[in-house]
Amino acid sequence: MTSQPTVVLIGNPNTGKTTLFNALTGLSQRTGNFPGVTVEKKVGTLDLGHLRLDLIDLPGTYSLAANSPDEIVATDVLLGQQEGTAPPDLIIVVADASNLERNLYLTTQVLECSLPVILVLNMYDLAVADGLEINTDLLSRELGCQVVPVIANKGEGINELQETIEQCLEKDPSVFHLQLGAPVEDGIHQLLNFFNDCSDQLIAPIHRVEVLRLLIDEGGIVEQRLLEIFGEPLDSHLNQIRQKISEEGTDLLLVEPETRYQKIGEIIKICVNRKQENLDLTVSDRVDRFLTHPLGGTMAFLVLMAVVFQAIYKWAAPLMDLIDESFGWLGDLVSLLIPEGAIQSLIVDGVIAGVGGVAIFLPQIVILFGFIAVLEDCGYMARAAFLMDRLMSWAGLSGKSFVPMLSSFACAIPGVMATRVIENRRDRFTTILVAPLMSCSARLPVYTIMIAAFIPAKPVLGFFGLQGITLLAMYMIGVVVAIPVAWLFKKTILRGETPPFVMEMPPYKIPDLKTIILRMLDRGKQFLVDAGTIIFATTVLIWGLLYYPRPQSISDQYDQKAAEIQSQTLSQDKREEQLNTNSKAEAGAFLRQSVLGRLGKFIEPVVKPLGWDWKVGIAVIASFPAREVVVATLGIIYNLGSEESEESENLRQKMRNATWDDDLNQKVFTPIVALSVMVFFALCAQCAATLAVIKRETGSWKWPVFTFSYMTILAYCAALITYQIGNLLI
Repeated sequence: MTSQPTVVLIGNPNTGKTTLFNALTGLSQRTGNFPGVTVEKKVGTLDLGHLRLDLIDLPGTYSLAANSPDEIVATDVLLGQQEGTAPPDLIIVVADASNLERNLYLTTQVLECSLPVILVLNMYDLAVADGLEINTDLLSRELGCQVVPVIANKGEGINELQETIEQCLEKDPSVFHLQLGAPVEDGIHQLLNFFNDCSDQLIAPIHRVEVLRLLIDEGGIVEQRLLEIFGEPLDSHLNQIRQKISEEGTDLLLVEPETRYQKIGEIIKICVNRKQENLDLTVSDRVDRFLTHPLGGTMAFLVLMAVVFQAIYKWAAPLMDLIDESFGWLGDLVSLLIPEGAIQSLIVDGVIAGVGGVAIFLPQIVILFGFIAVLEDCGYMARAAFLMDRLMSWAGLSGKSFVPMLSSFACAIPGVMATRVIENRRDRFTTILVAPLMSCSARLPVYTIMIAAFIPAKPVLGFFGLQGITLLAMYMIGVVVAIPVAWLFKKTILRGETPPFVMEMPPYKIPDLKTIILRMLDRGKQFLVDAGTIIFATTVLIWGLLYYPRPQSISDQYDQKAAEIQSQTLSQDKREEQLNTNSKAEAGAFLRQSVLGRLGKFIEPVVKPLGWDWKVGIAVIASFPAREVVVATLGIIYNLGSEESEESENLRQKMRNATWDDDLNQKVFTPIVALSVMVFFALCAQCAATLAVIKRETGSWKWPVFTFSYMTILAYCAALITYQIGNLLI
């Protein structure tokens, strides 16, 4: 045993494993990815006083027959094959005490890993409420491991578990072995002999559990790994053994589940007693009759989502304002401390504005993940995925794609990261590609200023507002477009059958407050790190393209105007007002001569069919780090300064009055042009951080490049249709 033992938590989904992990580690935990893969890794420190342990929370899995990336990592960690992770000294299997038969399948597999094992019967109170009596002492003897009842969300049984952990670290490994019949056992014996004869090619001995997975899981991760080492000799030997087992009448696909469940049934019969048969519907069943009903459940879901998003905007607004004001104050302070020039502009407009542009969305991210954590922990999220499965199936996806797409309404970054729970690779990649189509929070400033400036505030059908309907339409356009786009991807570049949707409906329970808080803090930190670093770098790059070159002739021209203002006999307030206007006009002139300004003029023939002039083109290009930057860029373009927000009436009026350079009588912005701009931003990939996260999650730059390309083309075509057809209709 190492000086700092490693303990792993493993269990089926929805067994309260994360709640138990949080109860054992508290704030002494960190989140990252396992090396070489995009599966989330949670590692915490369990302090037993005189002994400290590394506690690893493995992804939820139903079996060691690994198929999804999460399951592969869980299996590799248990077998000591995961890069960068020490082999475990102890395994804690977390089981739902009220559904013991299903949970014991994974438990019996883990018991064969030749390591000390503790079985935690979590949610023990629900088992008691169901009338179950579990003889834990007898169950412990039958399985050959310690069994500890726990109610993790209430903290009950945690001390007993900690004492058991310390005791089991000094015990011998579990000796539970399930006999799978003579043909299979003979095949396992032959393979063990093969590896013993080739032991010089192995870093560590091969255990029986690995050989079992090799034999049964045809094409599985264990077979792939061992074939890389032993090649053709193993492949030939393995095929011969499988063929012989098949000829003797044993089905390798069925022998393990049939034998395990037979043994589990015997154990349950001995160790579990139901005090009374309750044929009445449980509370969860009664609630589910409504919440999973195609009509009633869908209506309840839509109402809940409306409440969630309303709360996100209402609750986040004061915090977002505070962050915005704080970074504005910091920028003003730095402006006073550093002389005017390139360094000041870099720090204020590049660094501070870039970090502030990320941090301002932190409240919405944290609040959204708070709601998601509550919905997951109480058991409702599985019902929502069940309801959405029918809609998702139209696009060739399953209901599991719903959660990532929901998350993307706040920010596509956590949405893309949430696809890790999708087992099927094609489904996961398809969801990654369409998740950025959901209208995230960063698009809201664009919608706000365009709607407020150009969409009339008039009622529709008596009580609906046209502005509100327009905003709803912008949010819905991504959803409507995502379905056919996902369907197209599943029929072409990610062709494959839609996997059957199987999701366990966990019992309803009161959410664990600690789990929710830790999830919010963790996701908030993850958002800042993932988005902040990328946007920071991209913002500095865009700043440089907006700042340079700076012709001396422009400085001389506006310095002369400033001198003229200073020489005039004016009141102090009037003089400051004119100097401020002159300074903003100078900033606008510099922007028009910058690299991006010239690029905007260069691409004007391309964007003109959308109803845009070169100034709108500049704003779109400058918003690549983050969509909301378009508002500040428009403020500079129209000589109002970068501090203008979507709420600025001055900026709205400037945009209403803006005319084309070659036709001063023709307005640039009209309601149709505003719709064209909003449709473009609703569908485009104007977010460098999202593209960077897609690269990390897919492991290749080709997917973010493809995402940017297809979304830009899609956005351009949609904006073109909007403008051209809109003009024909008016």
